[in-house]
Amino acid sequence: MEFRHISSSLNRFRASSNSYLSEFEPLALLLIPLLTFFIARLVQSVLAVVSEKGLKSAAVELVMASVKLVPGVQRYIDAEKQKVVDKLQGSGKSKRDGWRTELPRVGLGGEVVDQMKDEKLKDVAWQGKCSGTVYIAGSEQEGHFSLINEACSMFAHTNPLHQDVFQSVVKFETEVVAMTAALLGSKEKASGGQICGNMTSGGTESILLAVKTSRDYMKTKKGITNPEMIIPVSAHSAYDKAAQYFKIKLWRVPVDQDFKADVKAIKRHINRNTILIVGSSPGFPHGIIDPIEELGELASACGICLHVDLCLGGFVLPFARKLGYPVPPFDFSVGGVTSISVDVHKYGLAPKGTSVVLYKDHDMRKHQFVAVTEWTGGLYVSPTIAGSRPGALVAGAWAAMMSLGLEGYLENTRKIMEASKRVEKGVRQIPELFVIGRPDMTIVAFGSNSVDIFEVNDIMSSKGWHLNALQRPNSIHICVTLQHVNVTEEFIKDLTDSVQTVKANPGPMKGGLAPIYGAAGKMPDRGMVKDLLVDFMDNSC
Repeated sequence: MEFRHISSSLNRFRASSNSYLSEFEPLALLLIPLLTFFIARLVQSVLAVVSEKGLKSAAVELVMASVKLVPGVQRYIDAEKQKVVDKLQGSGKSKRDGWRTELPRVGLGGEVVDQMKDEKLKDVAWQGKCSGTVYIAGSEQEGHFSLINEACSMFAHTNPLHQDVFQSVVKFETEVVAMTAALLGSKEKASGGQICGNMTSGGTESILLAVKTSRDYMKTKKGITNPEMIIPVSAHSAYDKAAQYFKIKLWRVPVDQDFKADVKAIKRHINRNTILIVGSSPGFPHGIIDPIEELGELASACGICLHVDLCLGGFVLPFARKLGYPVPPFDFSVGGVTSISVDVHKYGLAPKGTSVVLYKDHDMRKHQFVAVTEWTGGLYVSPTIAGSRPGALVAGAWAAMMSLGLEGYLENTRKIMEASKRVEKGVRQIPELFVIGRPDMTIVAFGSNSVDIFEVNDIMSSKGWHLNALQRPNSIHICVTLQHVNVTEEFIKDLTDSVQTVKANPGPMKGGLAPIYGAAGKMPDRGMVKDLLVDFMDNSC
């Protein structure tokens, strides 16, 4: 009886629908659903772009895309972009004139070393003049430089991939990871006693692996298939790279008035797809430590991962704390921290290309590995992005850490922190400049409300200094290393003179990059700025 009632109702509905639809043209009945589907997909795409980039940025991109459709506009823009790229490269492609494009017919033999020495003489003088860049004191022919060079040459033929052959570098890597972890709380009871990790090629790879591991870990634990991560705007650009590589939606949130990660703003962005939040100790642009304890509490409460970026501070902060500097908690002793990246090739004074990524336990680290079971070449498993890795760098890192020891790092930190405070004090005494925030470590960032800071940077460049240009706010910074311990007075004098030069003669210097940096910071179409960067890189490598 009930079935007949349902059938009767369906028949009446069908008759009514057919009667209503008979008033329309058959073609209209075919096109309306297709048009509706098209409009729905268009609206979905627009909302996705607005959600990802914000209403203002999305509107600017739409306007610019429309303008580029005008005949001749795209060609004009491309020509202007090339001018900027050429200026960024100095003399443009002429630098590449004479560069070899094929093998020599007859090999040079030992003479190649002499040719390399000649080429090296063309490098810019970097001793004591570069922000960051070179962290070891002295020259390449003496002291610590000489030691790690010898260590690297001893193991230049080795590859940790072949564990059964090169057991020495396998031991070195394990000990580098363990010694680094010990500096960052692995011996503390609060850490859980399971801290583990691997060596990588640098901070970017360490961050990439931590993000990839967090993504896969959270997929297993919570079934998240549309992952998102939240970082402060001061976080390193390696997170953008990770988001692009691993298809993770990235939210960049503003920092607070002290240029620290805004925990409340981060909390507002957390949702059921959030896998990871990030804190830096310190952040690279301004040298300011994020509130890791508060971020840890937030991560624990929400059941998500927290990565702490210690790429810069990992071999300074533990020793700065011992020297009595007010260093807030930053390592695995903080609840909620699930991974840490730390560069050994910065203040660890190891050869370039050495970093460490650490995890709270082995269960999490297993999601970093790639295991292949169906390859005809046999069973394969790899711990990091690279398969083959240079054992020479592993050996160099081990040699650096063992040669310095705790006392060596403590003394180096004392020198670097004192030099940093001298620089900060000197900058604060220049009336036209202001220091950004309250630097916690070895980076001093500064801007100006009365002179163009990028013009100041150009003058400093003409004096041989190589500083880092920043944006939002427009500023520059110096990352103080052992190379700067004896040149802080020279730096402050040159900076003071540069400020006065710009103040007396405002306007860009010939060949300077101030107009480009200034224009890029104000350009509303960030897509165009991105295109400039890509074109510059495409012409540079």
